[in-house]
Amino acid sequence: MLGRALALRGEAVLLIGDDRLIPCSDWDLSTRDAKPRAYRVTIPEVGGGRSVTALAPEVLHIVTGADVATPYAGQSPLRRAAITAGLLHVLESALSEVYENAPLGSQIVPFPESPDTDNEALSRGFRGRRGSVLLRESVNVTAAGGPTPQTDWSPNTITPDLSRAMTAEHVASARDAIAGAFGVLPGLLNPQTTGPMVREAQRHLAQFALQPIAEIIAQEATDKLGASVALDLITPLQAYDQGGRARAFATMIEGLANAKAAGLSPEAIKAALAFIDERG
Repeated sequence: MLGRALALRGEAVLLIGDDRLIPCSDWDLSTRDAKPRAYRVTIPEVGGGRSVTALAPEVLHIVTGADVATPYAGQSPLRRAAITAGLLHVLESALSEVYENAPLGSQIVPFPESPDTDNEALSRGFRGRRGSVLLRESVNVTAAGGPTPQTDWSPNTITPDLSRAMTAEHVASARDAIAGAFGVLPGLLNPQTTGPMVREAQRHLAQFALQPIAEIIAQEATDKLGASVALDLITPLQAYDQGGRARAFATMIEGLANAKAAGLSPEAIKAALAFIDERG
């Protein structure tokens, strides 16, 4: 729930209870020196929420994407990519209307000699006629009373050509831009993505997007809960395949052997490992 709130709202407020954290659906706060002092939060309940007043140390307030003008309020990735999100919404709405109302797969044969009222009624009749063949009798005949010309009966499809509008390309580019705003590499959504690419995309997401947020959450929880809190998203994403694990183990052994050959002390080796991973 905390991660979903940060993704959709850019901030999350949880009231510190006796034995658990209570999520808040809405809140109001007062600040001094750009820091929150007190909160009036709304706790969701069956039949309606209830309002609770609490001081800042009694509330976990996680903020991401804050602006310098409002450091106490967060911004969601969709808000930072509002134009792209709006474009994707417009495209999806337009495509839904096309697939709902357009006569996909329908065919007609032309009959030019008709009043405008008949043509208007015919055009309204084409709406939603999916996959049907609409036949209309032609009155275009020769002057000698011969048969109807064959060219008058050539069928024409009325399926809209969406490829000229490049809807597929626009939807894909908007989707990739939104995924990039959330820290997801667009290659992760590619149908031709391979296993190594999936692992690297997951590590990129964890290292550059999720782990900094986890550090913010851990710092806030440490300040408010009175205990040291650490959130690690990097270690679970280390190489889990046998080949990668074997290579990582061989590299680690080789590095330790070189450090011992160089005469480094255990303290220096430990410091080097801490430099690579501060949680090591």
